[in-house]
Amino acid sequence: MIYKIRIILDAEEDTFRDLEIEEQNSLEEFHNAITQAFGFMGTEMAAFYTCDEEWNQDEEIPLFAMDENESGVRLMNETLLNDVLTEASPKMIYIYDFLSMWTFFVELADIVEKEDGRTYPNVLFSFGELPDAPPEKTFESESSVDFDDTIGSYDDLDFDENWN
Repeated sequence: MIYKIRIILDAEEDTFRDLEIEEQNSLEEFHNAITQAFGFMGTEMAAFYTCDEEWNQDEEIPLFAMDENESGVRLMNETLLNDVLTEASPKMIYIYDFLSMWTFFVELADIVEKEDGRTYPNVLFSFGELPDAPPEKTFESESSVDFDDTIGSYDDLDFDENWN
C-alpha cells in the first residue's frame, strides 16, 4: 500500500509538501524523502515523535542513538512507517536539525493502492518556499517557580570551596 502524507512546516506562512511513500519504508527512508522534498542537505540530526490527536509529543524515534546506553530506543532505520503512522494514529512530529529546530507536522491523508510504473517516494504537491531561517519558537513552561527567589544568597549555603 501507498501512504499519502502531508508534511507541514510549523510557521506562519503556509509551507507544505504532499508525499507518496510505500508503507513498508523505514522512517529513515521517509526522513530522506522529507529532506529532499524541502531542499535540506540531509546532514543534520533529526527525529520523529509519535503524538496524539492534539499534537502532544510522545515517543522519540531518532536518526541514531545519542547515547550507547540507550537500549530499547527505536531508531529510524529499524522502524517501519506503518508501525507508527496508521489510520488510528495518523499524526507525527518531525524535527530536522536540533540546533535550528525545523519543526514539521506530519499527517497521514490517505492509503491507496500502488500504481504500476510509478517510483516511490514521490512528491505529489509542493506549496510555499522554505524560509532562509527556521521560524522562531517560544516554549512555555508548566512550572511557575521563580528561580531568582528560591535562593536568597549563595553566602547562606553550606559550600566547601575545596570539595575536590
